[in-house]
Amino acid sequence: MATPDQKSPNVLLQNLCCRILGKGEADVAQQFQYAVRVIGSNFAPTVERDEFLVAEKIKKEFVRQRRDADGALFSELHRKLQSQGVVKNRWSILYLFLSLSEDPRKQPNKVSSYAALFAQALPRDAHSTPYYYARPQSLQLNYQDRCVPSVHSSANMGSSGIGSIGMYSLNGPTPTPQSFVPGQSYQAPAMGDALRQQLGTRFAWTLATGQQPTLQNATSKGLSTTLSRGVPRTRREGDTGPVEITESSLVAMSKSLKDATGRLAELGWLHNKVRKYTDQRSLDRAFGLVGQSFCAALHQELKEYYRLLSVLHSQLQVEDDQGVNLGLETSLTLRRLLVWTYDPKIRLKTLAALVDHCQGRKGGELASAVHAYTKTGDPYMRSLVQHILGLVSHPILNFLYRWIYDGELEDTYHEFFVASDPTVKTDRLWHDKYTLRKSMIPSFITMDQSRKVLLIGKSINFLHQVCHDQSPAKMMAVTKTAESPKDAADLFTDLENAFQSKIDAAYFETSKYLLDVLNKNYNLLEHLQAMRRYLLLGQGDFIRHLMDLLKPELVRPATTLYQHNLTGILETAVRATNAQFDNPEILKRLDVRLLEVSPGDTGWDVFSLDYHVDGPIATVFTRECMSHYLRVFNFLWRAKRMEYILTDIWKGHMCNAKLLKSMPELSGVLHQCHVLASEMVHFIHQMQYYITFEVLECSWDELWNKVLQAQDLDHIIAAHDTFLDTIISRCLLDSDSRALLNQLRAVFDQIIEFQNAQETMYRAALEELQRRLQFEERAKERELEGEWGVTAAEKEEENKRVSEFQESIPKMRSQLRILTHFYQGIVQQFLVLLTTSTDESLRFLSFRLDFNEHYKAREPRLRMSLGTRGRRSLHV
Repeated sequence: MATPDQKSPNVLLQNLCCRILGKGEADVAQQFQYAVRVIGSNFAPTVERDEFLVAEKIKKEFVRQRRDADGALFSELHRKLQSQGVVKNRWSILYLFLSLSEDPRKQPNKVSSYAALFAQALPRDAHSTPYYYARPQSLQLNYQDRCVPSVHSSANMGSSGIGSIGMYSLNGPTPTPQSFVPGQSYQAPAMGDALRQQLGTRFAWTLATGQQPTLQNATSKGLSTTLSRGVPRTRREGDTGPVEITESSLVAMSKSLKDATGRLAELGWLHNKVRKYTDQRSLDRAFGLVGQSFCAALHQELKEYYRLLSVLHSQLQVEDDQGVNLGLETSLTLRRLLVWTYDPKIRLKTLAALVDHCQGRKGGELASAVHAYTKTGDPYMRSLVQHILGLVSHPILNFLYRWIYDGELEDTYHEFFVASDPTVKTDRLWHDKYTLRKSMIPSFITMDQSRKVLLIGKSINFLHQVCHDQSPAKMMAVTKTAESPKDAADLFTDLENAFQSKIDAAYFETSKYLLDVLNKNYNLLEHLQAMRRYLLLGQGDFIRHLMDLLKPELVRPATTLYQHNLTGILETAVRATNAQFDNPEILKRLDVRLLEVSPGDTGWDVFSLDYHVDGPIATVFTRECMSHYLRVFNFLWRAKRMEYILTDIWKGHMCNAKLLKSMPELSGVLHQCHVLASEMVHFIHQMQYYITFEVLECSWDELWNKVLQAQDLDHIIAAHDTFLDTIISRCLLDSDSRALLNQLRAVFDQIIEFQNAQETMYRAALEELQRRLQFEERAKERELEGEWGVTAAEKEEENKRVSEFQESIPKMRSQLRILTHFYQGIVQQFLVLLTTSTDESLRFLSFRLDFNEHYKAREPRLRMSLGTRGRRSLHV
C-alpha cells in the first residue's frame, strides 16, 4: 500500500521529472526544484493578454489550414463577443475551443516536442521562465501557401489593442497593396538565411526603437552603428555579434522591398511622435489633471502596440534562439509584417493626429479637441477615440461632481469651465464671484447644461455663505451616496439621457430649495410688492395723504428741511392709511431720503422715499436696481405733483367762480384760465393713464408672472432687470428719450408757472373784491346812522382804485396769453417727438393727447407727422 508521502504532489512531481529525463532522483534534483518553483509561482499574464494570444493562435490555425473565410468569420464573431461585455472569462472559452480543435493524432508528437523543449530549457536557466514556454506554441505565424485574407478580416486581428482599429486612416483609406488583394495567392519570395536574418533584424530595429533612417542617405557606418546599439539579439548563443545592414545590402534590394521597408519604418516615426508628446507633457505639472489623463490614455495605447511587437518578436526568437523545428514554418517576411502592422499603423496615425490637434490645449479645451475626432463613420476609429475621451473626461467629471453636490471648486490648473474670483466679496457672490470659462466648456456639454452646472454650485455657495443655510449638504448626501464610480464613468456616453437627467435633477432640486428659502425666510415676494406699492406709487391712498401732509414742508426752500421731521410725517401717513396693515418687516425698511440740493430748489425737488435692502434680498435689489427705482420714483412723484397741482387749480376755479361773479370784467380772464387749465388737465390725465396702466401695470403683470414661473434665482433677477429697463425706457428716462423728457419737464414747469400766475390773479381779484365789499359795507352803515354813505372824495378814490384794477386786467390777459402760447408750443414739440418715436405705445399716446386735432391745426410739422409718419409707422 502506498504511504501518504508517496501520494504527495512533491513525490509525484519528482517521479515525473525522473521519467521525462530518464535519470535517478539524485540526478534530477536541480530540475525538480525548478519545476516546484514554476508550479508554485503566479506568472500568468492578465486575462486580456491571454485572450489576445489565444485569438491569434486560432486565426493562425485557420490560415494554416487554408480556411480564410472561417478565419474572417471568427474575427467578426470575436469582435461581437468583445462588444457585448456579458462574458467575463473570454480567454478560457477561446482556449477551450483551441484545445478541442487540436488533432488527437498529433498529440504524441507535440508532447514529445514539449518534452524536448522542457528538457533543453531546464539546464539553460533555472531561475526564470521564457515567455514562449508559458503556453503551448502549437500555432505559429505562418503565411506560406495561403490566400491572403480580405481587408475586413485583417481589421479584426486584435481584441482591444492596436489590431482592433478600422481600415481607414484619418486622411482616408490606405490603398491595399496589389500583393495582398483578396483572392490572389501570395508566395513568399525565396530568401536566403542571411537576407531573412537581415530583414528580421531591421524589423526589430525599426519597430522596437522607433528610428527611421532614409534608405537614400543611410550609410553603412551610421546604419550599422545604430543597429549595433539598438537591435535586440536574434541569433543563437553560438553566434558572434549583432547582424548589420550595410548600404550594399540595401542597394541589393529590389524597389518593392525598399518601399515595404519604408512603410514599416513609418511605424517608428509615428511611435516616436506620440512618445515624445507623452514624455514631455507627463513631466509638466501645469498641464493639469485632464492633460495627465490624456497622456495616460496614450501610454495605454502604446502598451497595446508594444504587446503586438512582443508577439511578433517572439516568433523570431522561436526560430533564431532555439533552432527547434516543430514542423511549422515560422519565418517572417516584409510583406507579412506589412499585413500584421497595417491596422496598428492606422491606429498610430490616429494617435499622432490627436497629438497634433491637441498641441497647446488643456482642460476642457483638450477634451473638446479629442471629442472632435469621435465624429467619424469608422466604428473602430470611433471606439478608439471614445475610449481615450472617457479617460480624458474623468477629471472633468470629478470637478463637476464636487461642484454640483458640494459647491467645492478645487481647480488648481484652471481646467474646469467654472471659474471663481476669490477677491469678490460676499455681497456680490451671485453676480461676480463665479463665471463660465467658455474656452474650457467641452464640446460635448451644451451651453444650457454648463449654465445649469454653474447655477447649481453657485446656489449651494449662496445658501452657505449668504443665507447661512447648510441644508443643501444634507439634501445632496442622499444623491451622492446613490452614485457609483461605474455610473459616473458612463455619464458622458449618454449625454442626452443619463448626464442630462442628473444635471436636471440637481439643478431643479437646488434651485427650488434656494427660492423657497428666499420666499419663506427672507420674504422676497413681499419686498417686491413693497417696491411696487411705495417706490412706484401703487398705494394710492398712502401717496395722496402723504402729499397732503408734506405740502406745508415741501413748499419751503430745500435748505430749510430736516429729515427727522419728514420721517415723522411719513410715519403719520402710514398709520392713517392702509399701509399700516403691511408686514412690520416691510414698514421698517421704508424711509425718507433728501437728494442733492441745487440753488433755488424747494422741498418738492429734493424729497424722495427710500427702501433699505440688505442680506440675501440685496442680490435681487442691487445698488443699480435701487438707483433705477429712485429715478422712476422722482419722475412719478413729479408727475403726481402735477396732478395734485391741477386738482388744486380746479378747486380754485370752482370756489372762486361764484365769488367773482360780481366782477364781470374778470369773466374773460377766468374763461382763459379755465381753457388753459382744461388743456393741462387733459394732458396730465393722459400721461398718468399711460404711465400707470400701459407702463407700470402691464410691466408689473409680466414681471409677476415670470417670478412665479421662475426656476432659479437668475430667472428672477433677469425678469426684475427687464422690468426696470422697460419702465425706465417707457417713462422716457433712458438716454434715447432725453429730448422727450426735457419737453415733458418743460410742460411740468409751465403748469407750475400757471399755478403761480393764477394764484397771483386770484389773490389780486379777491383783494379787490374784499375792498369793494368793505366800501359798500361802510356806505350802508353810514346810511343807517343817518349820514351820507360816501363822500365825493371817497367816491373818487374808490373809482380811481377800481379803474387801476381794471387797467391791470389786460396785463393778466397778456400774461395768460403768453403762458398759453409757451405751453402750447412745448406740447406741440412734444407731440412731434412722440410721432417720430420707434415705440408704438408713444405714438398712440400722441394720438390721445391730440384727440380733437387742436394742436395739429396749429403746427404744420405735426400735421405731416400725424398724417403721414403715423400712418406709415402703423402700416409697418
